[in-house]
Amino acid sequence: MKLLDKYLIKQFLQTVFFGLAAFTLIFVVIDMMENLDDFIDQNVPFLIILQYYLYFTPEIIRLITPVAVLFAGLFTTGKMANLNEITAIKSSGISMYRFMAPIVIVTVLISIFSVWFGGYLVPGANKLKMEIEVNRLKKGLTFAGSNYFFQDSPNRIINISYFDNNQLSAMRVSIQEFHPKHPTKITRRIDATRLTFDTLSSTWTAVDGMDRVFQDTTESLEYFDAKKIPEINFRPGDLEFKQKRPEQMNLSELNRLINDQIKAGMDPKSMIIDFHSRFAFALASLVSILFGLPISANKRKSGLALQFGINILITFIYLGLMKIFEAFGKNGAMHPILTAYIVNIVFFIAAIFNISRIKQ
Repeated sequence: MKLLDKYLIKQFLQTVFFGLAAFTLIFVVIDMMENLDDFIDQNVPFLIILQYYLYFTPEIIRLITPVAVLFAGLFTTGKMANLNEITAIKSSGISMYRFMAPIVIVTVLISIFSVWFGGYLVPGANKLKMEIEVNRLKKGLTFAGSNYFFQDSPNRIINISYFDNNQLSAMRVSIQEFHPKHPTKITRRIDATRLTFDTLSSTWTAVDGMDRVFQDTTESLEYFDAKKIPEINFRPGDLEFKQKRPEQMNLSELNRLINDQIKAGMDPKSMIIDFHSRFAFALASLVSILFGLPISANKRKSGLALQFGINILITFIYLGLMKIFEAFGKNGAMHPILTAYIVNIVFFIAAIFNISRIKQ
């Protein structure tokens, strides 16, 4: 590695860390001011507030990493351009492509790290943060183990009032089956006081209930004390998983949820978009640096401040378009995978055009 590469990488990484620290602090202060009334009203201890923002910090870092990376690239190359250091580098026979290579390589590594960071570490921190919101700030209150309503198969819906995970027992259960070709026509309904799971046979048994079968104009009714229902697909461990929000799920769990929704006959496009958006957002740092470096590498009369302002504006336009296209995709107007990557594709093409016009 040449001395110039080491110098560029050192300057770039130092500025990235400075940008992350500065933007994170600003984000935390603004959020703290918004939540101050809630902290006071709920008498939240100071240590819990610190814990809350400790768990919130990974999500903030994930969101601002593209901005911090762009800021670092612009500041590093823009400063060198204004001090005529880039002119000296060009005079020594080093092309602008070779000059940009160390920054681009480091940004690729940052993007790869961002996939793991946003795909696995951030969801775990979000889960802990939301627990504090529920238990301390009384936001988004839910009752763990209660009110499950989900699709178990393409033609079966299950409603559970309460589930005891220790006893592997569901209380006040309703199982409804519908005609495969007529989704609004019910063909069978089982209502039971309790539903228990046998770990040896991996089957459910309904206790103290009734089983009704509907056939055109007739109905058969059977009361039972205990009745095995082997056709049920879900398992006790699935219930806790079903109550998780997408932002609390890592990439593996999101992929599992997509497969579960496909098996149940549901439309998984929203989850597919969330899954691929984790990768697309991680690439935002690379796309933004490729787009911004060619602009800042050339010395301009407008100065570094204006260049920085223009590129920051472009970054927020980039992130805003991602959210807009995400909404279109979840409404079914675009293919889910295309929805996740279309902004990256457009800006990458623009970045290649910018790079091709750079002065060597």
